[in-house]
Amino acid sequence: MGSEMCIRDSYIRAAHGGTGAAKAAGNYAAAILPTEHAKSKGYDQVLWLDAQHFKSIQEVGTMNIFFKIKGQIITPNLDGAILAGITRMSVIELLRHKGYQVVERPIRTDKSFALQERIDCSMIINIQNYDSDAFQASIQVQSVRPVHNSNYVSSVYNFNDKDFNFKYLEYQNLNFNPTQFQSNLISVLTFHVYMILGLDADTFELNGGDIHYKQARDIANYSQQGNVPGWAPPKGGDQTRRVLIDNVLSKTYQEYRTALYNYHRLGLDVMSSDTKEAKTKIANALLGFEALHKRRPNSFLVRTFFDAKSDEIADVFSAGPNVKITELVSVLNRVAPMHSKKWGTIKF
Repeated sequence: MGSEMCIRDSYIRAAHGGTGAAKAAGNYAAAILPTEHAKSKGYDQVLWLDAQHFKSIQEVGTMNIFFKIKGQIITPNLDGAILAGITRMSVIELLRHKGYQVVERPIRTDKSFALQERIDCSMIINIQNYDSDAFQASIQVQSVRPVHNSNYVSSVYNFNDKDFNFKYLEYQNLNFNPTQFQSNLISVLTFHVYMILGLDADTFELNGGDIHYKQARDIANYSQQGNVPGWAPPKGGDQTRRVLIDNVLSKTYQEYRTALYNYHRLGLDVMSSDTKEAKTKIANALLGFEALHKRRPNSFLVRTFFDAKSDEIADVFSAGPNVKITELVSVLNRVAPMHSKKWGTIKF
């Protein structure tokens, strides 16, 4: 028989800087009144949330909590307010001994996404060298977004990050802190996660990715202290994470974000209903790069766009109703000459 629990967002069990991570009698006192309130309403226990934002699950009653989700066993990570007790450790070790994959991470209650809202992305880490727990690697990050009223998905992010040195031990927890450096592995992975979120949002709403880009910038700022490649302020000609986020948030490159919206939302998303209008909107979005190219010729940010979109652009304008392509091909050859062979296939 299961237990019924209530989530409380007006009481706290333990907070950072307190004694939540210790086996102290005082920790139980804070739970007495909220538990009585819960039981008076027919619940068995209180499901406790973090004390700062009331968004991440911590414990249930006076116990640790584990969830089984798609074959994985997931439990809240130790964050300074959860007891690292022998019972918790024993359960984790026994589960792993039985062959279960146990993941310790934040479990949030405020985010719920339908299947079609989830972003299809991949991160492929190529290990080039290692010594004990120190790794030299690169990471290829890609993401796509669906096109309205079709089964087609469009590439949005395609970034080959060659500056990826990190340390990692098996079963080491990867706990992300949005305001504090934890490790270069965590910083690189979460940076690209927020870039994916920001770029995806920009394709659905003009400048819709601001909140995600700002988090990516915060990660870049505090990760400089790790003294590893990829985070230092640009010196000219760099193709690093820091250059990428600085460019995305700079007004100098504003046409890039405008193009993301116009190309996808005004162009690709209407392809099924009006192909000629969609092709015209896509062409106009691409022509917008001309002004940016004049200010910043051969910019790294523009190259990332065409690395993701060049094949698709060639396909869009190689069939279907005719639109004006002479100026488009000329602009494409100027702003993205590395893809000139593909531009040569544009006919319509």
